[in-house]
Amino acid sequence: MGAGALLVWGLRLIKTGMLRAFGTSLRIWIGNSTRNRVMAVIVGIVATLAVQSSTATAVITASFAARDLVSGIMAQAIMLGANVGTSLAALILSLDLHWLSPILILVGVVTFSRSRHASGKGIGRAILGLGLMLLALTLLGQATEPVRSSETVILILSGLASAPVFALLFATGLAFFASSSLAVVLFVVLLGQANVISPELALVLVAGANLGGAIPPYLAVLGEGIEARRLALTNLAIRAFGAIVLTFTAGLIAPWLAIAVPETGTLALSAHIAFSFVLLVVFLPLLGPIIGLVKKLMPEPADGKTSPHYLDESALSTPAIALSAAARETLRLGDMVRDMLEASMSALKTSDPNVRSQLGAIENDIDRVHGEIKSYLSRLGREELDEDDTQRATEIMSYAVNLEHIGDIIDSGLSELAAKKSKRKLAFSPEGLAEIVAFYDRTLEILQIAQSVFLSRDPDLARQLVSCKLDVRRLESESAERHMERLRERRTQTMETSGLHLDILRDLKRVNAHLISVAYPILDDIGALRETRLRPAPDA
Repeated sequence: MGAGALLVWGLRLIKTGMLRAFGTSLRIWIGNSTRNRVMAVIVGIVATLAVQSSTATAVITASFAARDLVSGIMAQAIMLGANVGTSLAALILSLDLHWLSPILILVGVVTFSRSRHASGKGIGRAILGLGLMLLALTLLGQATEPVRSSETVILILSGLASAPVFALLFATGLAFFASSSLAVVLFVVLLGQANVISPELALVLVAGANLGGAIPPYLAVLGEGIEARRLALTNLAIRAFGAIVLTFTAGLIAPWLAIAVPETGTLALSAHIAFSFVLLVVFLPLLGPIIGLVKKLMPEPADGKTSPHYLDESALSTPAIALSAAARETLRLGDMVRDMLEASMSALKTSDPNVRSQLGAIENDIDRVHGEIKSYLSRLGREELDEDDTQRATEIMSYAVNLEHIGDIIDSGLSELAAKKSKRKLAFSPEGLAEIVAFYDRTLEILQIAQSVFLSRDPDLARQLVSCKLDVRRLESESAERHMERLRERRTQTMETSGLHLDILRDLKRVNAHLISVAYPILDDIGALRETRLRPAPDA
């Protein structure tokens, strides 16, 4: 049990290490490399070999499917490839590489200890995990030696051999609790090499390991969108079908396989690889009808349009991926703010009485998503974060808070002003309306720059954003001056809308102040920031 625990822990170190070192790149590669089913299968194989976990590949793919970044058919093709990948990983780890264990452990510890960046520590963690896995396999081999003469263990396994359904459930439970079909298959291989299990029982245990390995991904995505649940459930159903067929045909095919592969451990490993390849060949051409059937059985819910799109709970253990997800969700928050700005500008132009309720609904959505982002980042804080990750988390939280404040300004300020204008049946002068629209247009441009600065963290772009502050002041002051000139001319329209005009300018200025603040954390050099503030805007 101790050796088995070390094997599972080594698998976990490889998975978390690779995801922390290359998680974001891996996600981008998976998302961009699914042009056809064959390519998607290759992606699944390579990704699983990299992280030594079909569960990790499944969760990443499910999160993409939940956000419509990968089609259901391509996502399921990736899953079929992931199953093949984990079987090939078992083949590699079954080789006699025990002599590499101390070398890998030493290199992993040194790399982890000496690296100052998250990627370096991740690589060190993965190398250490591989070394521990090889050590665990050696220990497992030593632990199974006494099994040959243990009458109790032989009696138990003999009982399982005569009850294939219970053997299937036993192996399924082991794989589920270990969260790894790979670990269980390697254990079965060792039992076979010790001649403790029969070829028929080896096939049934391999079937159970494959079935149990499909359960953790399904449980991991229960909180995700409907597409993620469809993907995980389809993968579970495919593996269950294969496991059941193999269990009930094991008695028929085991004698023939034993002739071709006399050694039971090798037979178990071969069966594990063949199991994944057969499922791939059988189900890859049928993915279209299968996905269609699953969609009918699991229809779209009435809705949750305002629920978070990118916050992936499974990524919380991998800061780089989790921060990327939080950043994308915050960008979506910025898009919702843009919708509010455009709607409020439209209301001022047309005096539509329904816009107020529309803006209120969007603002409620912004509050809800902002709360989810805040909760997500607070849970991420419990994991190990380096200095760069901590700074990025702070930037994301700060920008999300500013966007939420902008939503409040639009809802309680600009939309209220639009409602007053509509209720009193007022109209701005042509010049006044043109000035307000120009200010709105400039604000939307600044929002676009702010979104780009937040995403890219480009210092030059951040300086350009800060320089927009002078432009905003100029727009406000020039519009206010022209407005006062029109008042002195005692224009009726200007006098009726005077308060509304100045209040709109004030609120738009506050909105821009919140948007421009995203640049300040990036320009942490006080001298560079002071120079930027003094530099005139390009069109000033």
